[in-house]
Amino acid sequence: MAMIGTAAAATAAATLAGTAYLNARLSVEHDLLFFSIFASAALGLVKAVRSSKVNVFYLLEARAQDKKSANRPFVKFEGRTWTYAAFYDRVLRYGHHLRTCHGVRPRDVVALDMTNSDSFVLLWFALWSIGATPAFINYNLAGKPLAHCLRTSTARLALVDPAIAEETITDEIRAEFPGMQFVVVTDALEAEMAATEAVRHPDSDRTVDRYVGLAILIYTSGTTGLPKPAIMSWGKIFVAATMAVKGMQLREDDIFYLSMPLYHSSASCIGFCGALFAGATASIGRKFSTKTFWSEIRAHDATAFMYVGETCRYLTVAPSETDPVTGLSLDRAHRVRVVMGNGLRPDVWDRFKDRFGIDTIFEFYAATEGAMGAWNRSRNSLSKGAIGRYGLLSRLFVEHRSALVVLDPATDEPWRDPVTQLCRRARTGETGEMLARLPPEDIESRFQGYFGNSAATQSKILRDVFAKGDAWFRSGDVMRWEGTGDGRLFFSDRLGDTFRWKSENVSTAEVAGALGTHPAVLEANVYGVLLPNHDGRAGCAAVAFDGGDKLIGEQVLASVARHALAELPRYAVPLFLRVVRDVGVQTTGTNKQQKHVLREQGVDPDRVEGDPLFWLKDGCYVPFGPKEWRDLQSGLVKL
Repeated sequence: MAMIGTAAAATAAATLAGTAYLNARLSVEHDLLFFSIFASAALGLVKAVRSSKVNVFYLLEARAQDKKSANRPFVKFEGRTWTYAAFYDRVLRYGHHLRTCHGVRPRDVVALDMTNSDSFVLLWFALWSIGATPAFINYNLAGKPLAHCLRTSTARLALVDPAIAEETITDEIRAEFPGMQFVVVTDALEAEMAATEAVRHPDSDRTVDRYVGLAILIYTSGTTGLPKPAIMSWGKIFVAATMAVKGMQLREDDIFYLSMPLYHSSASCIGFCGALFAGATASIGRKFSTKTFWSEIRAHDATAFMYVGETCRYLTVAPSETDPVTGLSLDRAHRVRVVMGNGLRPDVWDRFKDRFGIDTIFEFYAATEGAMGAWNRSRNSLSKGAIGRYGLLSRLFVEHRSALVVLDPATDEPWRDPVTQLCRRARTGETGEMLARLPPEDIESRFQGYFGNSAATQSKILRDVFAKGDAWFRSGDVMRWEGTGDGRLFFSDRLGDTFRWKSENVSTAEVAGALGTHPAVLEANVYGVLLPNHDGRAGCAAVAFDGGDKLIGEQVLASVARHALAELPRYAVPLFLRVVRDVGVQTTGTNKQQKHVLREQGVDPDRVEGDPLFWLKDGCYVPFGPKEWRDLQSGLVKL
């Protein structure tokens, strides 16, 4: 018997070792995750379509009416907690009020110009409950951008947060939209809505013909132009929410903290809807702040949170909070086990994970209007910085549905063979623009585009790519594949962010990542600037130093120059540094770096708002001022 037990143990050990080897070699774990996400989303969507319950309101209703979940906390916000049943009841009341008092009808679009709050999500689901469509407006917008968003939404009613109403809904805005109702959602109005009868309107009001039907209008960031209303379909919401549930392994007892703006698809469709799909709790923060973030995490007892852009960098470079009694660091005084988001750069990845004791990072890539997504669930440093990670089978599937195409460096357009006029796939390790395959005969089934803007929609479709008559969605993002069995997908840059200098293409993301590993650099925002009497764009980095202006000394500048020269090709080393006062300068509401204002200001000392400028001379960064700028303008200096 002992020999049998020993043999069985040896067999089991060999089996485990073999399984571990195959998993490491072929990334079976990532294959399983990939197909789990897609299978669950597809099955859920098919079931919803067949039962005519694609509207996510029905999932809320099911949770609220199920005895197992009805009294479970669903939404937490600033001391208030809504169970699934209470939230559903209030949604019905708000929805009936909007129908009877404001004339909202099925398929109407209603603008929702609200800051993060429980009121935001109640109104959002109230609109869904009566078959209407919310248009999420970035509450930071005013003037021309706000007017543009309201106009393109086609809304006749705008629900406005009282915190921003006076500043944004000006007399000029009201005069420009004489036919629009601007309703400020005050406490008094919410009390009136809550006193309305809880009426469940008939299913016929929520009829959705196809899974590609319009669920929400979500606007692009508009960093290089006016925002465009992207169509968020019901099908995309199913996939996005399922990605969160499966990717983060969300459980019913999880508390998912969301301080990123709910007007953005990450916090709303992935985060909030992900909590709903999991039957978990969504804990809403009014606004992201490094000063309050961890105290709110602890107050809400959160087990997961979402990040976007440079959020994790800002948390990592912020001073530690300490216990007022013991004086010990509170960096790890929380229950967070998993975080999800996009934009966590390789130079921050390990520092963030180690400092705060985060077990799992789920980095994803997606675009609101896009026709694809990618993800990387990581518990170690092997795939840090990757936006996608696939096993052998899932990579084959992904490469069938998407492709990286080589770009023409002179035009930033996909390169085409002079004979066949077809494009070429980028090889492993080679950068290319990410494309997603579209069915030429039914583009809308994969890509719904922009609401009421066919020209913008068509501009994202590339045809005759690998065969005559095919169609592909252009992401505008440059990426590269690394690895084989554990295929890792890395983001390189946005088209337009890459710049050309000395006949070489320079990736701003690559340069920023290299500078970010210097111990004195808190953040680097890299861009190309036009210079008098020079072709192309020269590299410039807007840098925030640890210690601010106090650290601008010769030794630090020399150290940064040595670091850049050692880490980067010579042509990619920034020729200019612009020292900014703090992290987060020139970012969007979702903590994503903006470059267009910095690019326009260039290195003209009169236009950089008093920020110190330096340029690279003899291997060191030295002051750059009005005299040096005049020398450039007069052609006395050749870089």
